[in-house]
Amino acid sequence: MSSTSFDAEWAGLKEGTAAATRMRLASAAPDGGGGGGGEDLKSDQAVWNKASNDVGQLVSGIKKAQTEFEAGQKGAAVSGVDSAAAQSELYQSWKTYLDGLSGKCSALQGPMVQAGKGQVANDDALRADFTRMNDQYKDTPATGGR
Repeated sequence: MSSTSFDAEWAGLKEGTAAATRMRLASAAPDGGGGGGGEDLKSDQAVWNKASNDVGQLVSGIKKAQTEFEAGQKGAAVSGVDSAAAQSELYQSWKTYLDGLSGKCSALQGPMVQAGKGQVANDDALRADFTRMNDQYKDTPATGGR
């Protein structure tokens, strides 16, 4: 017969259940198999802000490339030459693409910051809800005293 007390066995069961219920993303395996995350998923406003800033830097890089691209285009406009017409058409296609890409990056910056704020606020609200619940519904004292 085992001499393990009910309280020790119960504590072990609760600990095992708590460990099994942690939220994990399949792509964030701590063993390096899928992502860079650890076992706990945490929202981090600084990470979202950095990502937003990085997207803003892409806009700067695109604008610089567009300026150089446009400068290089100026000497290529020769009328009556088929290759110049094709090159002009290609230039317009890339200009349209880069304008759209720059606009999309600019449009992403604000929502990325807001997403971070929202996730952090949601984490804080959930933490507060669980704390209130834990305060309201305390476990009963161990049988037989401490």
